[in-house]
Amino acid sequence: MKTTEAVGAILAGVKSTRWRAEAALAVFSVVVMSVVASGALWFAFKKPVHESAAAVPSTAAAAPADRYAGPVDQSRRLARALAAGDSLPGLSVAVAVDGEIVWAEGFGVTDVESRTPVTPLTRFRLGALSKPLTAVAAALLHDRGRLDLDAPVQRYVPAYPRKQWMVTTRQLMGDVAGVHRIRGDNNDALPGGHCASVDDAVAMLADDPLLFEPGTQHRYSVWGWVLVSGVVEGAAGEPFPRFMIREVFEPLAMNRTVVAETDSLEGVGHEAGHRPDYSCVAGGGAFLSTPMDLVRLGSAMLKPGLLRADTIAAFQTPTRLVAGTPTTYALGWTIRSVQLGGKPARVVSHRGSPAGGTVSLLTFPDLGLAVAAAANLADAKGVDPFALQVAEAFSKRAP
Repeated sequence: MKTTEAVGAILAGVKSTRWRAEAALAVFSVVVMSVVASGALWFAFKKPVHESAAAVPSTAAAAPADRYAGPVDQSRRLARALAAGDSLPGLSVAVAVDGEIVWAEGFGVTDVESRTPVTPLTRFRLGALSKPLTAVAAALLHDRGRLDLDAPVQRYVPAYPRKQWMVTTRQLMGDVAGVHRIRGDNNDALPGGHCASVDDAVAMLADDPLLFEPGTQHRYSVWGWVLVSGVVEGAAGEPFPRFMIREVFEPLAMNRTVVAETDSLEGVGHEAGHRPDYSCVAGGGAFLSTPMDLVRLGSAMLKPGLLRADTIAAFQTPTRLVAGTPTTYALGWTIRSVQLGGKPARVVSHRGSPAGGTVSLLTFPDLGLAVAAAANLADAKGVDPFALQVAEAFSKRAP
């Protein structure tokens, strides 16, 4: 008997208050039993994404050198355990040591329907991890004397109106500028629709006042980085996507990194048909990449080459509020310290959790080590700890 029929049968003929109370209790019991039964059936018949850790398939970029065999074997076990234990359809990881990629491997599938394997070439949405990529572009322009981080942003984005306080690029990149759009809750209201250019995105925030005086608070911002994208475009004198590709992606051989997702884009590690439009987020969240490309970018922040040493140091220095209080965020990077190999290690990192994915990039300046991991499940909490476990394994590599 269906739940509605059972409810009708119980209520039929109810004549008194006492019987109505008893009937209500009976109705509640029927509903609870129906829900419990449905849940039991769902758990009974829902198959896990992977039958076991050993059953998780993988595709490696190349055989690692002998000196890395131990860390790779350990990391593979960790990857399969995470994919199976957390029901991640797919997981990808890459490690670079002193600028050289020493291991890259994809585990699982891009989606459970097609069972297409995740490979080291599978792209993932970066979400907030797009910020470090945009930060490198700003650093390049700063190196070349084309971007003054402490000048008013209107020097580079004249379409952005002056506000009640002056806003600088340094403040935007440190998430202390107060550029937000709050709509109904305590978080940035993400832009919707489609933006054909960075100008379109900047126009969406032009009329909003600053949420607080720049430098007085640290608060995660998406919209601030939309404006940073406009600053890069203005300082470069060319469209933001073109500058990113020519000056950041191509020099670092980030051949699988793209500025935005399109319907024709192949090799994206997310659920089929689930393609949100991130075009209006620009350099604050629109990029797609691979762990291999991410460790290439991370390695560029570990030693001079693409950037000058003093620029790298400046962009990895945490922002201080006007009251003198330090934050844990530098110019596009989170700064923290962890225990690695039994010793404290400085970590320059970022993570993102866009629709359909979770990504993490960890770099260790004192070890010349960069680790990136990506999963095709939103808010997969095990990805960042897994990347740290991989870093731990490789910190103990043979000399």
